[in-house]
Amino acid sequence: MSSIDVPVWAWALLGTLLLVFITIDLIAHRGDHPDSRRSAIIWTVVWITAALGFNGFVWAQFGSQAGEQFLAAYLLEKSLSVDNLFLFIVIFAQLGIPKTEQRRVLTFGILGALATRLVFIVLGAAALHRWHEVTYVFGAILMITAVKLLRQPDEDTTAPPKSLLWLERHLPWTRKLDGHKFFTRLNGKLLATPLLIALVTIELTDIVFALDSVPAAFAVSDDTFIVYSSNVFAVLGLRALYIVLASALNGLHYLRFGLAAVLAFAGVKLLIVSWVKVPPLVSVGVIAVTIGIAVIASLRHRKRHHPAAEAAEAA
Repeated sequence: MSSIDVPVWAWALLGTLLLVFITIDLIAHRGDHPDSRRSAIIWTVVWITAALGFNGFVWAQFGSQAGEQFLAAYLLEKSLSVDNLFLFIVIFAQLGIPKTEQRRVLTFGILGALATRLVFIVLGAAALHRWHEVTYVFGAILMITAVKLLRQPDEDTTAPPKSLLWLERHLPWTRKLDGHKFFTRLNGKLLATPLLIALVTIELTDIVFALDSVPAAFAVSDDTFIVYSSNVFAVLGLRALYIVLASALNGLHYLRFGLAAVLAFAGVKLLIVSWVKVPPLVSVGVIAVTIGIAVIASLRHRKRHHPAAEAAEAA
């Protein structure tokens, strides 16, 4: 892998697109009404189309290899981001956040994730370019994470994250919501509302996920522009994807095995990069096929063991 020569105007274009997309999203989703599943599906298609459009720009401007790297990194980040969605469900249920307020928390959470990912990616790229040995550290991290994911009991997917339990114990807060506010006053004392607890928990868990997903992206490309832009487009559509998949996530029984396989593949790529170069297009195929098999196997498992849930969702 080698970095591409990205002009300043390309970074300016990415920043402009990011501001435009965020503005459009905020305007389109203003108000207190919850998003419908139909609307979320449309927005998911919009975000995927935008990502593929930017992929076309990268391909035309920087060549086919850069375009293939962007596509592979985007698919990788999009797949791994699904793991975040499980935690969103648990966090909102634990804190009793209604659907009308979930969108607000996720919006701020996504904005925070865009900033933290930039920091992680810039630092990661700098470390990789200065010390090649960091490649093996990233590879080892991904392999360890893959093993942990495989050994994770099914019930752990529904357990509240430790960061949430810590915040509940140590942060002065109230379980009572106060409209859209993140802080409220109770008996003259300033307290955090469940919205703030949810937001901080989501930001903390995203940092933990970034420790896995960013090294995974570097298994595809070591270029900061490719890695960050693919992360941006994967994260931007996360809220809509959450609404689309929320009712089906618990039925994706084998998804964690697919994600573990993808992480292990990325880890192996980094560990052998000095001797074997895996083409980006091969990464695209491996990621798509692995996640596809996991999803299909999960849907078949759900149809056999939970036919009532399958029928209810179809209705």
